[in-house]
Amino acid sequence: MLKIEKTVVMNFEGAIRGARNPLASWDRSDSRYDENGNFILGPNDLALAMRLCRAGSDHRKFIRQIFVSADITGPLYWWKEFDTYKVGTVANSTSTMHKIHAKPFSRDDFSTDRLSEGALTVLDGVIEYLEKSRLAFVETKDVSHWHDMIQLLPSSYNQLRTVTMNYENLTNMYHARKNHKLAEWHVFCHWIESLPYAKELITWTNEETKE
Repeated sequence: MLKIEKTVVMNFEGAIRGARNPLASWDRSDSRYDENGNFILGPNDLALAMRLCRAGSDHRKFIRQIFVSADITGPLYWWKEFDTYKVGTVANSTSTMHKIHAKPFSRDDFSTDRLSEGALTVLDGVIEYLEKSRLAFVETKDVSHWHDMIQLLPSSYNQLRTVTMNYENLTNMYHARKNHKLAEWHVFCHWIESLPYAKELITWTNEETKE
């Protein structure tokens, strides 16, 4: 299970202005804001952006200045893979260490959409024990019950993080993970495809470049 909310994309204007700095071609810029406040790349700017993106990471530095913020809720096993993309990303998460005892455990706290009935039965048993440990910790403050929760917590436990990334991060993630066996990566890559100018700047392929 992966849920992505509150997406905000920022600084298209600054990024495309910076893309024109090396050749001092600002006079050819033709982008604008529409009546809804959305930044629209003009034909000249879009052609330049696409050309730079296809020329390689050294040339597409400007997309590192297109920032994306979103609230992402996903299981710990997915976050473990996401964390391999630390460079250029920032995340603030809900605290397992400090808040794990703050609310009752339930199935809704876990990604269970692909668990078999047998596995669900096992998980229910773990949830029952986690809840007993939580109640014992709340009542006694005995840290041994807290350790039981932390060390027994399944990797399917869902965590919310507010994440800031840029289009270069997303380019790397998309092309590395779009065919991954984890369903969460497919949800993430579909979200990337929905971002402004994703097809032109992020998800393009070499085959499309040859056309």
